[in-house]
Amino acid sequence: MIIIPARLKSSRFPDKILADIMGLPMVIRTAKRVEALDDVVIATDSLEVVELAKQYGIKAVMTSESHNSGTDRINEASNILGLNDDDVVINVQADEPFIEPDVVQAVINKVKQSSLDFTMVSLYKEINSELADDSNHVKVVVDNNNDAVYFSRSKIPYNRDHYADVNYFGHLGIYGFKKKSLNQFCDFAPSILENIEKLEQLRAISCGKKISMVKVSSRSFGIDTKEDLENALLIFANQS
Repeated sequence: MIIIPARLKSSRFPDKILADIMGLPMVIRTAKRVEALDDVVIATDSLEVVELAKQYGIKAVMTSESHNSGTDRINEASNILGLNDDDVVINVQADEPFIEPDVVQAVINKVKQSSLDFTMVSLYKEINSELADDSNHVKVVVDNNNDAVYFSRSKIPYNRDHYADVNYFGHLGIYGFKKKSLNQFCDFAPSILENIEKLEQLRAISCGKKISMVKVSSRSFGIDTKEDLENALLIFANQS
């Protein structure tokens, strides 16, 4: 199941999930992008969003206003929906209206293949040095097994000796879990690193858990600011 966490009151871009994306509210456009892959549910803290989803034939559930992260929100939704421990739960952010379906499918496939006691999967892609300098674009370093070592808003790794061939990788904020692992993640206390960087995935790393990463090719990016929205509309103007 794909669950889209949809908090209405974003601090950097209030009501951004309602912003118009070529004729559809952002959260609806995101849901429509992935609805062919699996059942889609919007998890929100807003009756307005519930009613909006109903207008477009998309299921939505009300969740608490007090969640610290989107993953905490989808966990509550998965419990409301009565999912089983081995069910696959995919967290697609509401601000990814141009995410490619095959990219989300890559997360679904990786979760289904996992036999780990704790299954958490996410995505990364190669980015240029200019994007790596942008704190709105989250970076990740992975190990030789393609597990995440660390995520940061800072440019990582630090290129101390100015090597010409350093690769920088951007994180795509889509997560896949087995339901049991999702519950486990949300039972962990928010970590110091998570609170400092405002990156929820650092909670798992702080607790010594592996996040399996899948490298993909994607043009999509999360829309965090009005400038991001303007840029995205220019880039994807001809995409339906």
